[in-house]
Amino acid sequence: MKRTIGLFTALLIMTGIATAQDYGQAYTLKIWDNATAPHDNGIDTPQREPQPNRLYDVSEAALYIFPADPAKATGQAVVICPGGGYMKLCIDYEGYEMAQWFAANGITAAVLKYRMPNGHPEVPLEDAEQALRIMMGLEAGATGFTADKVGIVGSSAGGHLAASASTLAATKPAFAILFYPVITAEKGKTNEPSFNALLGDRRNAETDARYSLQNRVTAQTPPTLLLLSDDDKVVPPVSSIRYYNALKENGVKASMHIYPTGGHGWGILDGFKYREQWQQAALDWLEEINRK
Repeated sequence: MKRTIGLFTALLIMTGIATAQDYGQAYTLKIWDNATAPHDNGIDTPQREPQPNRLYDVSEAALYIFPADPAKATGQAVVICPGGGYMKLCIDYEGYEMAQWFAANGITAAVLKYRMPNGHPEVPLEDAEQALRIMMGLEAGATGFTADKVGIVGSSAGGHLAASASTLAATKPAFAILFYPVITAEKGKTNEPSFNALLGDRRNAETDARYSLQNRVTAQTPPTLLLLSDDDKVVPPVSSIRYYNALKENGVKASMHIYPTGGHGWGILDGFKYREQWQQAALDWLEEINRK
């Protein structure tokens, strides 16, 4: 480790800087890059965006913050981890568009542009944990946007990252919402490209077991909501079912909704038949855990 995380309280504020991407956020915060983060992902080429809102070769972590509607504010916040197979970030429908919906419903949302692992699995996790610490007010940089209850939201490989923060991080989220997450590395029950990108040349039986997150659940894992489709061929639903079973075996509050159709990668897209259902389920669940 180059430096301890505690040294990174002086974060660079990017608001108003021309290089900050505009997704409609109220505030943009640079967390760190390969030169200043605890670990380097080995990517030394510029970030690419060959298609709109598809970010490749990400080597700088940042937060795009969407504050809660004050009239509906619940006191909760979420860090949102977009998916993309640990090779890219689908930062629109699994990122800032989802953040806009959470914010409109009273929950401050911070979209995390996390660095791609490129075979360094510690890299995205340290980005997610630092983002949580920032939104909790434990690290500097997000004054006015922090919350006492900061959860994490993730889709697909971003769901794996969110579940990693829930199980492996020292600073865990208050709750987690996982959309069709990658969980287990077991062949036939996973998305192989995601684990190949995460682990790279280090991938073996031992690392597969370590990052198969149903194996890492404890009683300290936060309450979790899982949202998925029965006909998902990219990440088989059994992956989430194993995680749900592990949560219940450890006495963790959990809920799971398996919709009949939709496949993979629907996020907040209008075309998903059960969009209104998952949104109401998420709001009901967030209201329930907020009472605790």
